[in-house]
Amino acid sequence: MLLSHSRSPYKPRYVIKSKTSMIKKCKMKKLLWSWIILFNIHVNGMMMEFDEMEWFTVFNGTKVFQTQNDVFSEAKFPMVGLTLIQSAAAKGAVCLDGSLPGYHLHRGFGSGANNWLVQLEGGGWCDTIRNCVYRKTTRRGSSSYMEKEIPFTGILSDKAADNPDFYNWNRVKVRYCDGGSFSGDSENKAAQLQFRGKRIWLAAMEDLMAKGMRQAKQALLSGCSAGGLAVILRCDDFGKLFPPSTRVKCLSDAGFFLDAIDVSGGRSLRRLYAGVVKLQNLQTNLPQYCVNRLNPTSCFFPQNLINQVKTPLFILNAAYDSWQIQESLAPKSADPSGSWNDCRLNYAKCSASQIQFLQGFRTRMVNLVKGFAMPSKNGVFLNSCFAHCQTERHDTWFAQNSPAIKNKGIAVAVGDWYFERGGAKLIDCAYPCDKTCHNLVFRR
Repeated sequence: MLLSHSRSPYKPRYVIKSKTSMIKKCKMKKLLWSWIILFNIHVNGMMMEFDEMEWFTVFNGTKVFQTQNDVFSEAKFPMVGLTLIQSAAAKGAVCLDGSLPGYHLHRGFGSGANNWLVQLEGGGWCDTIRNCVYRKTTRRGSSSYMEKEIPFTGILSDKAADNPDFYNWNRVKVRYCDGGSFSGDSENKAAQLQFRGKRIWLAAMEDLMAKGMRQAKQALLSGCSAGGLAVILRCDDFGKLFPPSTRVKCLSDAGFFLDAIDVSGGRSLRRLYAGVVKLQNLQTNLPQYCVNRLNPTSCFFPQNLINQVKTPLFILNAAYDSWQIQESLAPKSADPSGSWNDCRLNYAKCSASQIQFLQGFRTRMVNLVKGFAMPSKNGVFLNSCFAHCQTERHDTWFAQNSPAIKNKGIAVAVGDWYFERGGAKLIDCAYPCDKTCHNLVFRR
């Protein structure tokens, strides 16, 4: 299983500074990871999500991740410890397996000491009892399997050179272990499953408020992928935590999942979402303004929510979202003949008709955000890249060669929007016009 960038300047070269035995060991580790993930997909029939931080963590087994233009190593980023929320159990705010939820907090300093950035972790969803039971045996469903410390990169970095606007803020990563984008509040006693995402959200916010977030002068709620969807769902709840004097905004990265038609004419993602909503009884926690006019499954799709969010919101998304292409537009279940196998894993191998299909997906995404982008309070960065999650990675967030639209990179665009410096509504031209993309291709 390999992660590769499509353009030659960004093709990663993995370097291990050790003896031959270490090289063999790391190769075996990668092979074992590949086998485990493929086995779990086959056995559990799961729709799995590969976010950027997962890949960073997996390849950190080599301790060095090097590209032609940059070098990433654990020494460069702060490793931040896991804090379990001890008060959560009494509130019934627990992971799928009943374990305590948690977060990683890196304290701010200097001018950012009273500012807070809270990031909601992503990691897909579970839509059946079988999938959720499996998920209990992973870090996505139990804090027992969570890393004790993780690197803070990208928007979570504490280096001004890597993260100019938020480096000295209090930065928090709330771990994701409910399988329902921090929205459920039910249980399945027979399967011993706790769907308590909404309670986890509340418990985490209460704990952070007690640790100083209550006095925040500025606050930003962010999240990637399933966490990006959670940002849209919880954005106004976050805004209500603070007095009017606090500048509060929300950033959804790769969370704009479309209710799109797949290559077979079906709606693969809708089927997944319908399972999540039914299993976790989400209709009671989805926005009332939406469920009053649409069915609950439709109210789990951002396209039906974003125009009603009152708190300022920024949507960052790749117009050719690599996860949506692989798991929503052209999943194997919708492509039994395998005609999309090459294209779904490497956009350079797409046929003219397949590119035309993907262009239709981009057009729909652009049309859906146009109305949202009109109010001055909202921001958009929609680049024509094949990627998924761009705030958490050092190379896509703020590096010399980061993706850009009209010469403005992602970190600069987000900062301009948050601090109201202007120019925060950026929609890219269609593929293949953008030569700044870090086109990330996942191979399994």
